[in-house]
Amino acid sequence: MAQRGRFITLEGGEGVGKSTLAAAIASHLAANGVEIVRTREPGGSPGAETLRRLILNPPDDIFGWNPVAEALLFYAARSDHLDRTIRPALARGAWVICDRFSDSTRAYQVAAGGVAPEHFDALERMCVGADGPDLTLVLDLPMDIARTRMKSRSAARDAIESRDLDYHAAVHRAFLDIAHANPQRCLVLDASASPEFLALNALAEITRRFPEVR
Repeated sequence: MAQRGRFITLEGGEGVGKSTLAAAIASHLAANGVEIVRTREPGGSPGAETLRRLILNPPDDIFGWNPVAEALLFYAARSDHLDRTIRPALARGAWVICDRFSDSTRAYQVAAGGVAPEHFDALERMCVGADGPDLTLVLDLPMDIARTRMKSRSAARDAIESRDLDYHAAVHRAFLDIAHANPQRCLVLDASASPEFLALNALAEITRRFPEVR
């Protein structure tokens, strides 16, 4: 029976560089013989990708989802993502690197959106259970830098990216609170560093925690 793979998530607000870091980590680990599955949330499986479009680009006539509906949609997508992508990959020994996971729901829909923590906890137990991440890298970036990065993107902003500064400030604080409350799982990284230096710090932590990879 194959040894279970490792599950690494990347978290943080908008424009912090999660995709760039995920690519660097995946490249390094793959070069060392590790099977890598790179994925994202919302999304990562056919059903979850369909829900991603619905979450990030809601129908015009509803003017966006309320926080409870949004959380339920995220967990519907997450459940499919886990069943079809994450759990099978981990079972065969692959490492999963995921851009966002449950901590994003806790930051965006609970801390910033006002969903009751006990409702989040119930969804987490029901959909994720014991299959949470082994390591979470929280990318921390001053909000003014993050906003500048976001403005430089050519793509139109989605329904969540378009929310006001107070909302995103609450998200930023929430990620730091989550990391502080879960030091055994989370590492906060300075996302204002160069991509190369950020990757070196992330990989140093990965090899420290998981000595099977060098």
